[in-house]
Amino acid sequence: MAARIYQMPKNALQSGKARTSTWMLEFEPAEAKQPDPTTGWAGSGDTQEQVKLKFPSEAAACAYAERYGIAYHVIKTPPKTLKIQAYADNFR
Repeated sequence: MAARIYQMPKNALQSGKARTSTWMLEFEPAEAKQPDPTTGWAGSGDTQEQVKLKFPSEAAACAYAERYGIAYHVIKTPPKTLKIQAYADNFR
């Protein structure tokens, strides 16, 4: 049972930074998804895939995983780079 810890990304429609300081712990899928013969929907018998835990910091998420003996790896958020330019640069 392995898990990944990552910081919540910004929504594509979101311009602010609300709820981006939250860290998530998600379990990695233990088995591949199979199509249901009746409906055709993809699913599996892995119930751990449905568990998503929220934490206020990376340290809290790591401490939780260590306390319960969950193997984990942390996915760091890439640094944000801003391309600062003037409006007039659009017409050059």
